[in-house]
Amino acid sequence: MSLDCLFSRSRHFAGKRLHLGICGSVACYRLTDVLRALRLMDVHVSVTLTAGARQFVTPLLFEALGAMPVYGEMFAPGEDPFAHLEPGQHAQAMLVAPASADALSRLAQGAASDMLSAQALAFEGPLLLAPAMNPRMWRHPATQANVATLRERGARLILPDCGRAACGDEGQGRLAPVEELFWHALRALSPQDMAGRRVLVTLGPTREPWDGVRYWSNPSSGQMGGALALAAWLRGAEVTAVCGPGCPALPSEIRRTEVLTARDMFAAAAEVWPDMHLGCFTAAVADFSPEPYGPDKFKKEGAQDGFSVRFLTNPDILATLSARRLPGQKTLGFAAETAPDMEALMALARAKRARKDADLLAGNRVNGEGSGFGSPTNSMAVTDRNGHEEIWPQQAKSDVAWELLSWLLRL
Repeated sequence: MSLDCLFSRSRHFAGKRLHLGICGSVACYRLTDVLRALRLMDVHVSVTLTAGARQFVTPLLFEALGAMPVYGEMFAPGEDPFAHLEPGQHAQAMLVAPASADALSRLAQGAASDMLSAQALAFEGPLLLAPAMNPRMWRHPATQANVATLRERGARLILPDCGRAACGDEGQGRLAPVEELFWHALRALSPQDMAGRRVLVTLGPTREPWDGVRYWSNPSSGQMGGALALAAWLRGAEVTAVCGPGCPALPSEIRRTEVLTARDMFAAAAEVWPDMHLGCFTAAVADFSPEPYGPDKFKKEGAQDGFSVRFLTNPDILATLSARRLPGQKTLGFAAETAPDMEALMALARAKRARKDADLLAGNRVNGEGSGFGSPTNSMAVTDRNGHEEIWPQQAKSDVAWELLSWLLRL
């Protein structure tokens, strides 16, 4: 499974350090994807394999993928006698996945009888636990009591998924999707400077139906809005995402509302806006919608000489909700423009910010190479309500999102 997702190109995690503890489970091979994705972002990852994990995978596998060091038995020949303390001295977060029932029991009891439990006991940073086991073992009162104890002590649980386990039993117990593990690892490595803030993000295209099979739309992929939603969540915010069709996957903790048309998006955004602190209106909303032909398919036989379609004006989400701002609320708008150069783009962004009364406006050239719809990168012209303006060179949309949120927080 590929983790080439919204934040896989971000430069904000380079040099961060995470320790990965892997327990005995048939799912432990899936952590190679998480390791590979973190290493591509220049995150330093160390690994501990329990005795059970080493029945499924070998230390060499993780060493070959860039983990350093990879720990095994405590006080093994040639092992650093203080290896059980090393993650607590250097790593900024620790993820135990898959976390077996035995590992959860050891951690809850404060045991230090193997390398992983000793490392966890000596670790004072964010501790993430992603359990995986037979559904009956997961449901057992002892396991649930251990989970409750660990939660009370501040551990963050990434709950197991539901489905068919390797043994054939059905229920909750499967390891959470690797995307969730990756996202939670990044969150544990992120500053929590947006904790306590509620953020609304609109993203993706809208589709305006005309007849039973045709619609008016644009090629927006939702990547820019998805990067903003994810960046806000990584930094501790409570995020609501109003998503048009075809938008990327997001963490399960992000509240997601799926919509189709511009009017649907306006209604969903307007409903939650009074409770938000920040609004990021990144969706490529159709300004007009065709006057509906009806539920049936329009037949070309009835229009051999062509035909005309009347278009109706859609609500202006950014302008309307900016006008409804309460004290303390801030809005970020986007302008997808065709412009000959970045200076011309800045003029368009400046005019749109004033017209929409947004606090911050980010313009991008959809006709520029490596920028705009479907591209993993953007080059931006950014202007704010105080007249401050910057032109940003091409960079990953994840980094654009991070910087835009930082700018919005400073306003």
